[in-house]
Amino acid sequence: MKRISALIAVICLCAAGAMAQFRAAGVAGVNVNSLSFSQDLVPVDNAVGFHAGVLGELMFPGIGFGLDLGLLYNQAGAKVDLGSKEVWSSLGYGNERSYLHYVQIPLHLRFKWTRMSGLEEYVAPFAYGGPELNILVAHNKCKAYDYSGAEIGLTAGLGVEVMRDWQVSASYTWGMTNALETKLLDGFGARNRQWTVRVAYFFKH
Repeated sequence: MKRISALIAVICLCAAGAMAQFRAAGVAGVNVNSLSFSQDLVPVDNAVGFHAGVLGELMFPGIGFGLDLGLLYNQAGAKVDLGSKEVWSSLGYGNERSYLHYVQIPLHLRFKWTRMSGLEEYVAPFAYGGPELNILVAHNKCKAYDYSGAEIGLTAGLGVEVMRDWQVSASYTWGMTNALETKLLDGFGARNRQWTVRVAYFFKH
């Protein structure tokens, strides 16, 4: 019985996949980044970064739900005034700009309003959210930190689709794991926080 149930589930998933509409887009945007430390010991200022890459959207017709999966370059990090504490100022550290360069792989659930009496062909709002895997590929090698090779974020966002070809969206991402930790203080780590505004253009198919 369990095998039959599993087979039915697989058939249903395959049928849904066959009905789903997939399309790909180029995407680029601007980030406002910060680092949230486990303790409020040093001042942290926002820094501006950017991201760019490709995005795939898989939507299931008639219900408005779908998924998006992407592959992007993402620049994060922030300005951290290590020099405000003697433990670092005595070693020559000051207001340090941390650059964190990631390959980002988002996997989001999204909902798009697709039943608006034809208006959705021109303007269609959508909401999305879900996890993101960020793989660290480079950083500016500030010797005060140990860097994590990867971190996981959780994103929530809103957007609007225009003429079915363009999407403009804004989102906020909470880092769920540490992006870096200080070498001199045990347990003093930081997680990424990021506001994002992006534009996507969907290729013709």
